[in-house]
Order: sequence, then structure tokens, then C-alpha cells
Amino acid sequence: MKNWIYSSFIILILSGCGKKTPPPDVTPVATNLVSPLKDQPCTTGTVISADKSTVAFTWEAADKADGYILAIKNLLTKVETRQNATSTQATADLLRNTPYSWYVISTSTKTKATAQSDTWKFYNAGTGVISYPPYPAEITAPIFGESVTTSTGNVTLKWTGSTLGAAIKGYDIYFSDTSSPTLFKSNVSDSQYQVSVKPGTTYYWRIVTIDVAGNYTDSGVYQFSVK
Repeated sequence: MKNWIYSSFIILILSGCGKKTPPPDVTPVATNLVSPLKDQPCTTGTVISADKSTVAFTWEAADKADGYILAIKNLLTKVETRQNATSTQATADLLRNTPYSWYVISTSTKTKATAQSDTWKFYNAGTGVISYPPYPAEITAPIFGESVTTSTGNVTLKWTGSTLGAAIKGYDIYFSDTSSPTLFKSNVSDSQYQVSVKPGTTYYWRIVTIDVAGNYTDSGVYQFSVK
């Protein structure tokens, strides 16, 4: 009898030491954007005034997501706005004849983890617009406020350019140690340029993108310091 009780006790212990089933993964996945289309003029907005239209944004349902955050950025002012959504669509009143970028963050009430979609750019169409200017250059290095170390006394400015309409003709570089940088080099064909710098100095720079039709856009002023 004692042996039977002892054996049963051992079996219970062994059965309780089995591998536990891991909790289900509730992390939402990134969604795929649908419209406005990437690098296209958005002509489907509902005009609400001479300078504004209501634009509809749509995206695919994301697995394990029960909510979304729509982020829209005015590429001229650099102002980004966000709004919550419980479905796969939302609307926003935007300036016409203005470039924007947008992305969607997938969220879930079951976790703090999120997932972000790709970022798309588009132009919100304006009245009678035939040729759209290039998108403002995206500064990639040095990033805003970065503290740079250099052993050569040089720093390479880097950016990316893109256009919806006419081809990009070149870039004008404004660069100096004052908060309103002056023209440093014009009609640069590459998307990077090396400049000489001094330690302990803060520099300011911006890129003006010019297309073959004469349209242009400004990246806005960025700054970095040299250690």
C-alpha cells in the first residue's frame, strides 16, 4: 500500500514538471498601406475650401491589431499629426498642392507592443496643377542635433531626393556656422557633399532641391555640432 502511494506521488510530481505551454503571441503586425498611393498625386480628396480638401486614408487589416494610429506629416512645415482609428480607414483635412508623408501604427489592447508600416509620400492635388515640385530632400546625415566626431576635419552631408513630376536637376547646399545658412554650393548632382568643419562649432545646413522644370523645395534648416 505504501509503495502504491509513493509511486502515485512520484507520478504526480513528474506530471507537474512537464513543459508549460507558452502564452500566445499577441503582438500586432505591421499593416500594408492602400491609399493615397505612393509617390502619386492624390486627386480623390473632397474640396472643402480654396486651399483645403478632405483626404481619405485606407490600409489593410493587420493581424492581431484592434486599433491603429494614423500619422500624417506635412513635408513643407515638418509638422506631424496623429489620430486614432478602430477601423482601416480615416479622413483628414489637408492643404492642397502640398506634399505629405504618412504611415500607420498597429496597436492592440492586449499589449504595449506596436508595429509600424512603411512610410509613403504623396502630393495632395491643387487646382490646375500640371507640374508638381520635387519632394523636399530628406536629411540622412548628420541628423538634427547630432554631435559629430571627426579625425579628418571633414564631415559628409548626406540626403535623399525624390520627385513626383519632372526629374531632379540638382541641389543647392546652404551651409554655415550661423542659424541662417548661406549658399555654399549650387547645382550639386550627387546626394552627398563633404565640408570642412572645426571642433567645438555648431553648423547649420539645408538642401534646396531643383527640378528641370524650375520647381524647387526646401528641406528646412538642420544643425549638428562638432566635438
